[in-house]
Amino acid sequence: MARELGVWLFTDRVGTLALADGRLSFCYAPDWLSRPDVIALSASLPLQAGLFDDRMTRPFFAGLLPEGRMRHLIAQQFQVSDQNDFALLDRIGGECAGAVTFVAPGQALPASARGNDVQWLSDEEVVAIVDELPRRPMLAGKDGLRLSLAGAQDKLPVVFDGALIGLPRNGTPSSHILKPAIHAVEDSVINEGFCMALAEAMQLKPAKSEIHTVLNRSFLLVERYDRVVGVDGHRQRLHQEDFCQALGVVPEMKYQNEGGPDLAQCFDLVRRVTRPSAPQILRLFDYVIFNALIGNQDAHAKNFSLLYSGKTPILAPFYDTLSTAAYPTLTPKMAMKIGSKYAFSEVQARHWEQFAEGAGLAKAQARRRILELAESLPPTARALQSASGNSFAGNAMVERIIALIEQRCALTIGRLTDPAAENKAAAEPSS
Repeated sequence: MARELGVWLFTDRVGTLALADGRLSFCYAPDWLSRPDVIALSASLPLQAGLFDDRMTRPFFAGLLPEGRMRHLIAQQFQVSDQNDFALLDRIGGECAGAVTFVAPGQALPASARGNDVQWLSDEEVVAIVDELPRRPMLAGKDGLRLSLAGAQDKLPVVFDGALIGLPRNGTPSSHILKPAIHAVEDSVINEGFCMALAEAMQLKPAKSEIHTVLNRSFLLVERYDRVVGVDGHRQRLHQEDFCQALGVVPEMKYQNEGGPDLAQCFDLVRRVTRPSAPQILRLFDYVIFNALIGNQDAHAKNFSLLYSGKTPILAPFYDTLSTAAYPTLTPKMAMKIGSKYAFSEVQARHWEQFAEGAGLAKAQARRRILELAESLPPTARALQSASGNSFAGNAMVERIIALIEQRCALTIGRLTDPAAENKAAAEPSS
């Protein structure tokens, strides 16, 4: 016998997610399909009256859930299999990325999903929650909380009013994502905080974030770009999906070397679904270059998203960016190839050209933009480091990141401008 969950988008029921014989299926509700303002739940789930099978259904819905250790611990908390996407969405699918909410059949969306039910926390309670997250991701099982965010890093949807932090309850939309220090990754908060601030200084329009400290405990607070305050003063959800969801790729295959999307597929997606696409293509191009130059080796397809804020989607603001190359113990392999190379140290001018070609950009235009970013990034990073009012000055991790950026930018500029280096690289065996 099939089990079902109502799938809601904003405050409307759009369809039904079902589980039968261990396989998922999804179908749109007839009422939703008949609306003049109807939109698809995902680029990989086009509007149709028929049923989507497990192969087509799972990438979008599994993509809403936490991954890895977090997923395993949440499943333990609820005593369900960590392979059971349906059961996990049933338990924690009340506050997902974007505007999707899961509700039991026959039930309406909680009234507070349109309102403001927040459990405000004292400083001591905030610290206690930050300490509890590694053992109890998303505070799974806590009364009134049904929170889900994709990804493998500990994080928690919260409400932040500029002073106080609170937990959204009973379907209330969150405003921020709280990201504590990553276990066994030195100074991850200052690393990500600096890289996000650097993206802002480079005018790349990342998600707004700040390093927040409570009782000597630091964490990152990232403002949710998929939330907006309506004219009634209440927070509202915006729909979004990451590139794996939009391309119909399950989250466990997010890395290119595991069969996940490559950069050409990502650019093709943006070109297909955004209008006008040219500005979005150039923004994505900047994001890829920035990630490469700061050493964010973990920039896979789930770290890029589409935001449905108008009639057609746009590229969502930059997020989840930190310099993984600053850690010698983490892999030097990039999540997606530039040209034919996974290792940044092996990327020559011809590989940048291959990348530009795959993105559908003219080689000369692409080369100019890569050089422009490589030349402006180091001085911008130094200026940010020395600016008053932040915690970056004198920080050893920030100094390590900037030194790495300077090295990578110098290498890139040399390979794109030195004919001798270019000729030598061209003479090497093709890869």
